This record gives sequence, C-alpha cells and structure tokens, in this order.
Amino acid sequence: MFRDEVGYAALVALVLGLGLLALRPADRASVRNHLVILLLAFIGEVAGHAAEGGMAARVAGWVADGASILVGLVLLRLAAMFVFRVLLPALRFEAPRIVEDLVVTGVFFAWGIVWFRLAGVDVGSLLATSAVITAVLAFSMKDTLGNLLGGVVLQLDESIRVGDWVVIDGVSGRVVEVRWRHVAIETRNRETVVFPNSWLMSNRFLIVGSRSDPRPLWRRWVRVNVDLAASPTAVCAALERAVRDAEIPNVASEPAANAVLLEIGPRYGTYALRYFLTNPQIDDPTDSLVRAHVLASLERKGMKIGVPYQEELQITDDEATRALNTARERERNARVLAHCELFGSLTEEERSQLASKLVHAPFVKGDTITRQGDVAHWLYILDAGRAEVVHESPTGKHPLATLLAGSAFGEMGLMTGEPRGATVIARTDVECYRLDKASLEAILRARPDVAKEISRVLATREEDRLNAIAAESNGSMKASTSDVILTRIRDFFGLDR
Repeated sequence: MFRDEVGYAALVALVLGLGLLALRPADRASVRNHLVILLLAFIGEVAGHAAEGGMAARVAGWVADGASILVGLVLLRLAAMFVFRVLLPALRFEAPRIVEDLVVTGVFFAWGIVWFRLAGVDVGSLLATSAVITAVLAFSMKDTLGNLLGGVVLQLDESIRVGDWVVIDGVSGRVVEVRWRHVAIETRNRETVVFPNSWLMSNRFLIVGSRSDPRPLWRRWVRVNVDLAASPTAVCAALERAVRDAEIPNVASEPAANAVLLEIGPRYGTYALRYFLTNPQIDDPTDSLVRAHVLASLERKGMKIGVPYQEELQITDDEATRALNTARERERNARVLAHCELFGSLTEEERSQLASKLVHAPFVKGDTITRQGDVAHWLYILDAGRAEVVHESPTGKHPLATLLAGSAFGEMGLMTGEPRGATVIARTDVECYRLDKASLEAILRARPDVAKEISRVLATREEDRLNAIAAESNGSMKASTSDVILTRIRDFFGLDR
C-alpha cells in the first residue's frame, strides 16, 4: 500500500535531512536520529512488500503499513525543522520553539487522519466511539495539557522570553528555552533547571530589569558595617563617591548609586550601597569589586569598619608600645617623603615633622584619585602602584603621563590653592599618602625661604605639564614663572602678614 508514495516521501525526507545536517550543526544529533528511523522504516517497507503468501505476508503487510506511517512522520518532522530553523531565520523571522512544537503536533495528527482515510477506515465513527477513551485520556493527561496551555499563554503574552534573566523559586539564571512543556533556566554555574509551564502559571517569579528599558539593569545591594563614630551622612557620601568616581566594569552610571543607613547595631551602623548592574551574568565578581572600592574609600576617610561589641578585641596598650608604633610610622612616612623632590630643601628635622602629618590614602583600580577642576588643598605621594594623568578638554580626554611609585601630584592645590589641573585615575590598586596645607604651614611660617625653593620646583613641574597638554592639543601654553608661583604661595599661606 502506498509503495511509490512512500519511496518519494523517503527521498524528500533524506534530502531535507542532509540539508539540515549541513545548515544546522546544532541539530545534527536530532537529525541523525530521524535519518536512522527513516532508514529502518524504508527497510521495513521494502521487506513488507517482498514477502509473499500466508501468515508471513499478512505480518509483512502490517510492517509495511507501520513503516509508511513512520516515513510520513519523519518527513513532516524534518520539513518542520527546515522551515522553522532554516527558512524563517533566513527571512529574519524567529518563531518561538513552542510554535514549532504545536505545528508539528498538529501535522502529526492530520497525517494520522489522512493515513486512516487512505487505509479505508471511517475516522468519524472511530472518533465517536472513542469519546469515553478520549475523556479518560484528557483527565489522565491534565498535567500535560496544563503545561501545553501554560506554554501557549506564556508565549502569547510574553510573560517570559528567551534571554530574560529571572529568579524563580530561588533559582537565578537566564531563560534559554521556552517549550510546550517547560521553561529551561541556565544558571551561572552552567546548570540547567527545568520548570513546568503549569507551575509558572500558578506561581510568582521575578524578571530582572524593566520591560520599558532594553538594558537588563539589576539593582544590587552591598552591605557594610561602619563604626558609629562616623557621621551617617558622611558615610553615605563616601559610599556613593566610591562608585561614582571609579571606573568599575558592569556598573551603570545612570541611575546613580545611592547609600542608605539600614539599621544600628551594637557600636556600628549597617549601611547599604545600592548600584545598578548592567550585566546580570557578572553579579558576584562585580559586587566584590564594589566592596573593594568601598573599603578603600572608607579607609581614606578614616572611617573604621564596625565590629559587634561582643567580638571586640581588647589589646593591652602601654607607653612603650605606642612609642614603638609611632616610630615605625614615622620611619615609613620619612621613607615616602625622601622620594619627593618637592621637599628636597627641608632639613631632617623639618622632614621628620612633616612625616608625622602624612595620612594613609589607598585607592582601588579604577578610582578617580583627584578630578580636574576640583579644589583640594592637599597633595598625594604615590608609594605603590600605577596611576594615569588625564587632561579633560572639549575634544575629549587626553592621557598625559603615567605615575609610578615615588611620584607626587596635586602640589599646586597644596601650595597655591589652585583647582586641580588634570584628573588622576588609579590604573592598579595604589597606596598613597596625603599631605594637607595645615601640615606644611607651620614649617613655612618658621622658615619662609622654603617657599622659594618649592616655587622653583613647582615652576619646572608646571612647565612640563603644560608642554604635555600643548603636545596633545597641538597648541602652545605659557607656564608661570617661579616668582609668580612664589607670590601665590605667600598669599595662600599668608606669609607676608
């Protein structure tokens, strides 16, 4: 029965299968399985028609009929795969996988009806007499039907789409598949978690990001305990600036990060820095980077991490220990000052006095150490790490120099009060020491001649900086003379009063 038609159908299915093998490498395993079934069905068809006479012929006929059904099913399945996975994508139309599943199910059912009609079976009477069986099957398959209808609804109203980042029943990941029976979620651990569609229809789930914004922005909370000695307003400002003034990958600049005081514990306040993550795939690593910037910012501000009272360590402190710690700190600070040419004219006693005033100021990679145009009456001495000097102009940002250990910057702000002439960005984790105006003022008042020596160094450094800016902008800029800078220093520190 249908011998010629089965042969033609098998040939078309073979061509479709070979085409899919060439054009759809991702589906090769499935296509190969279908081609194996096609081969077995074709062998069954040929063997069924080769048998003659008796019971063997009758069994062979049944085999041939079954083979013809399989050939039809394989042909329809491969045709659907070719249409939905080759032709439609070529026309820039991506149909959801559930649509393909429903179409295949429909054409399989239609093929069954056609086959029975061609075999001489009255399909109408067959369906009428099997109404009870159909009802029993529908009741027993209610979960399957619920999944099917749930998948259709999820696709129609786009409640959940392939590519969405979701949190479902405590599982966080990206939607990789929406099928007629389930939704597949791939976690960041490269695990695939399957949720039945009927479960999704009756339970709540979270989709990361806003439907009105194409960016999958996800607000993250980074918590930190800070000692109650620090002002909550100052802590929140330090936390927000830790993110705002740094170049941290996958952290959105808009909406801006903000910090809040969540609660007050025994001797500490719990703060939360809330920022928006642009790539949900990199959640924990980005949180870690933000925490590193937060810790560095708090240390620069002299704010201590809060420790619960019951976990505080009581260390015996005496005069000898304090003296030893002070000596070590001054020795370290003196070593840092020794590499700074700006204070080369100071005596050992003056340098020691100045060393005691240095404040440790660490920065994390990506931090803005100082920003062009800001007014800050202190300088930084770079003790470890690498930073970059960048000049900002209407034409963009222009790198001017790379600072290494031993470099000092911000000297014009310290000595003359001028706004910062360039931006300095940490390109690695850096260790700096900060020296402010008040720390230097006593030395200048005691020996005003120091200002003259410093003005010469500043004039040379300013000339080098302006030459670098001019080279970047193809222009020319005139630096101030040492006498002009000396006048500014004396005015800024009030040395003539």
